[in-house]
Amino acid sequence: MTKILALIIFLNMVGAGVWAADRTVKGYVLDKEGTPLPGAVVYDDGNHKAVADGDGYFELTVPDDVRQLKAGYVGFATLTHPMERPDDVQVLVLSPATELKEVVVSTGGLGNIRSRSSVMQMESITSQALTRAACCNLSESFVSNPSVDVAYSDAVTGAKQIQLLGLAGTYVQMLTENFPNLRGAASVYGLDYVPGPWMQSIQVSKGAASVKNGYESVTGQINIEYKKPKVADPLFVNLFASSAGRYEGNVVGAVELNKRLSTALFLNYYNEEQAHDRDGDTFLDMPKMQALSLMNRWHYQTPRLVSQWGFKLLADRRESGQTAHTLHGDMAMAPYAISNDANRVEAFAKNGLIINQERNESVAIIVSGSYHGQQSGYAGKSYNVYESNVYASLLYERDFGRHHKLAAGLNYNWDKYSQRGNVVSTYRPQWADVSESVGGAYAEYTWRPSDKLTWMAGLRGDRSSRYGWFVTPRTHIKYTPAKWVDFRASAGKGYRSAFVFPENSYLLASSRTWHIDSDLSQEAAWNYGVGASVRIPVGGRNLNVNAEWFYTDFERQVVVDLDKDAHGIYFHDLDGRSTSSVVQVDASYELLRGLTLLGAYRWMDVKSTYNGTLMRKPLTSRYKALATASYETPLKKWQFDLTVQFNGGGRMPSPDAAKPLWATTFPSYVILNAQLTRRFRRWSIYAGGENLTDYRQKNPVVAAANPYGPDFDATMVWGPTMGYKLYCGIRYNIPNPL
Repeated sequence: MTKILALIIFLNMVGAGVWAADRTVKGYVLDKEGTPLPGAVVYDDGNHKAVADGDGYFELTVPDDVRQLKAGYVGFATLTHPMERPDDVQVLVLSPATELKEVVVSTGGLGNIRSRSSVMQMESITSQALTRAACCNLSESFVSNPSVDVAYSDAVTGAKQIQLLGLAGTYVQMLTENFPNLRGAASVYGLDYVPGPWMQSIQVSKGAASVKNGYESVTGQINIEYKKPKVADPLFVNLFASSAGRYEGNVVGAVELNKRLSTALFLNYYNEEQAHDRDGDTFLDMPKMQALSLMNRWHYQTPRLVSQWGFKLLADRRESGQTAHTLHGDMAMAPYAISNDANRVEAFAKNGLIINQERNESVAIIVSGSYHGQQSGYAGKSYNVYESNVYASLLYERDFGRHHKLAAGLNYNWDKYSQRGNVVSTYRPQWADVSESVGGAYAEYTWRPSDKLTWMAGLRGDRSSRYGWFVTPRTHIKYTPAKWVDFRASAGKGYRSAFVFPENSYLLASSRTWHIDSDLSQEAAWNYGVGASVRIPVGGRNLNVNAEWFYTDFERQVVVDLDKDAHGIYFHDLDGRSTSSVVQVDASYELLRGLTLLGAYRWMDVKSTYNGTLMRKPLTSRYKALATASYETPLKKWQFDLTVQFNGGGRMPSPDAAKPLWATTFPSYVILNAQLTRRFRRWSIYAGGENLTDYRQKNPVVAAANPYGPDFDATMVWGPTMGYKLYCGIRYNIPNPL
């Protein structure tokens, strides 16, 4: 540690001594709500200007004596921004051109931004998009997103799972502020661990992602950005209630202690204790839940050093299955009760040092750690897991002239699982304590010979304590032959270590016996993708059309086989082929001023080899279509949001031929969500509904009348288990004076 500090001090002294006639100013252009303004123009009084990218980020080279910038954006007043510390990251906050006393005007649109400057297939869900639905947590943030699906893993525990490119969320690398998080045991319920009002934005990168953050991305990366102390509102409050009996409160407070140091405190509590059993099968349609979360983060900045650190605490309690209430007093047998208690601690520190502004040369150190303790009971089955994780990363970046950029670094990750309970002792007692440490290095080169062409190639090598050495190559290319069209292509490899019990504990909600191979391989897959984005002028506005195709091909995979035996689950290495082919087309257009429409269609062909036969993946829809509309009145006082999801049918796991308890396929269905928002100067009220079509899967719990029998199974879920839900809420904020 002493050597690292000495190196940082030395680099700082060297960097401080570099003098140049020009300097490169970096920063972000945002609106008052912190939403990025892509396409905003930043300039000085001379002939120097830059255009903000999809994340609102800009880099502008200006003479050394320039001390103020200007920024402009359609619908916003021109900003003159004094640079008190030109070497700091600048935050330019624009105000609407028309601002009335009773309402603060914000930008319209759907709030989903595709980055035009990124060489990767990347889109951002902004803070504006996060308010277009209930968005109590991360899982509800993707309601109106055409690329990411979120579904319940089973009919009783409330566990949710992301799907990207037709594959399970375990193949998506989950990041919080660009370091891996929500892994292993936390992945089962982790989508509920991130409150929606805490988030500033979400970045979704599909296909082969950057090698900077590791080797685990198979289908893509999802990165969560929390609100930043330096630009967050001094006070934000969100209160929420629903007809399902959920009551939730969120408070975010930020304080700038001085010009360099700021902090923010985040609080969240929710309670959903009502018992629901609309289908009368004696099992709760949703678990009874309550959780408390707290996070504190700090931001310190000097002309060359940016430092952030913080911690997060979580306590989550869930009860589901049968209760005395759902059994209506019939206690002939003990209720099939399911419980899950989780306690989680996270901490992180990120330090970045600018070595040379002119060359965009910097070095950064990231360290994070987490502890996750989870105790679960499934009637007579018990499973407890205690997971520890440590992650560290050293990153270096530098531009070599205008056309070349190099990024290189070192990564280290350590996972340890201590597993207890009769499930572990029955199926794999030797796995009571398992761990893996992986260390590696990477280099990523970007070549941009012109504004039309960008090529990025990355290579990393890692060594696992379980699987030895492996190499991860990835490459991306973007070609822009004209301003109205972009073409992208990517190819790369991803790896993953499977931990059967912590990642699949929700499958214990059945009477199926587990069969686990003793030596499971490290998973490995290639991902290839191509895409095109076109902007077509129609009626004075742009029609934005995107088309893409991604193909994932597994070399090795741990197959979760529900087809071999209707009364068993088999975890074994892939013996045959496993592929995913996904085609998506989407288009957005501002039909009228304030009215923005989005339509999307995704076709998925996901197959794997089960018992020697190549079959479609069960419980996965063949297609999904999405239509959304968002309308803001001219003075922005009212906002209307509507989302319709069309979910295609698919294949069910093979039922028992002698006693078929479920069909071989499941049907298509439609879900409708809507929300109305009324804005005032510092607060807003909103009301809406989810699943307004009241569509519910019939008999989601198999053999519910005899949960202790051999046929009981609550994991055959392909659609909603809860009907419609109405909700309302209040948001209040004291805006940041920036």
